[in-house]
Amino acid sequence: MSFSKLTASALAIAAVSATAAAARDNVQIAGSSTVLPYASIVAEAFGENFDFPTPVVESGGSSAGLKRFCEGVGENTIDIANASRAIREKEVATCAENGVDEIIEVRIGYDGIVFASQIDGPAFDTFVPADWFKALAAEMPQDGEMVANPNNTWADVNGDLPEVEIAAFIPGTKHGTREVFEEKVLLQGCEDTGAMAAMEEMGMDEDAVESACMAVRTDGKSVDIDGDYTETLARIDSNPEGIGVFGLAFYENNTDKLKVATMSGVAPSTETIASGEYPVSRPLFFYIKKAHIGVIPGLKEYAEFFVSDEIAGPNGPLSEYGLVADPELAETQEKVANEVTMSN
Repeated sequence: MSFSKLTASALAIAAVSATAAAARDNVQIAGSSTVLPYASIVAEAFGENFDFPTPVVESGGSSAGLKRFCEGVGENTIDIANASRAIREKEVATCAENGVDEIIEVRIGYDGIVFASQIDGPAFDTFVPADWFKALAAEMPQDGEMVANPNNTWADVNGDLPEVEIAAFIPGTKHGTREVFEEKVLLQGCEDTGAMAAMEEMGMDEDAVESACMAVRTDGKSVDIDGDYTETLARIDSNPEGIGVFGLAFYENNTDKLKVATMSGVAPSTETIASGEYPVSRPLFFYIKKAHIGVIPGLKEYAEFFVSDEIAGPNGPLSEYGLVADPELAETQEKVANEVTMSN
């Protein structure tokens, strides 16, 4: 990068400390627990194959990672945020307020959200979104008013499901996985059961209806997991009748412990997710602070390495771990190479 092309933000980071690059010579990354294993694979391979230190990759959830990403520009802020959802407009605004006004969005591929239970546990074989709404909703419409969820067992929800107490372990609110779960399972189930229409008939406005559809019961039958999927697995291990929400890749690496249910008649797999047939899937991203490119050694090189055919393509190590390769990977590679920001 020539000095004539340095942006104000890049000058700002350079001005933070005369020894900024010397003070921190490794890329720092935080965010999604779903993206964590992929980023860790890439970081390790990057450290082994390039003359740069191995990047430091931390978890914490998509929202937490993006919050740290948006704290500002400088060596004391992270370079990349991993996310299992797209960055929100309010997060972009917060970034801009703090001087992070050039963000490169990188889509790395796709992942599916699966519903898995102990391999020797109850026969949770097939679900539809309505089952999960009826199991987890805090309140449901009945005779023109909202009442507390009366369902105690999965059989109460759907006579074809096991007659065991509802014990669901779902991603906490700081995880990007939670947002996809709310939108593609709870909200869809709310609509499919007719609860959404009933709420509208009761005079509730659109925002109130959406909030009610996605509000989860707090009586202990649904438990938010704020850690990563290993914590969810531990809960399933200690509760044989429990069922958890996982990423496809995590499930595929734990098939000796877990069995997975179909959703709307479709089994989750890389093929059904790539085709869009499996209904609960989402793109995965990381976000680069452009002002740090050329200042933090190896940042752009890491990003280009991550989205290379050899790493993120259908025959690469990320696909072997469970990532569904992005059919438009070439466009992403071009975006990273040209440092195209979201504002372009």
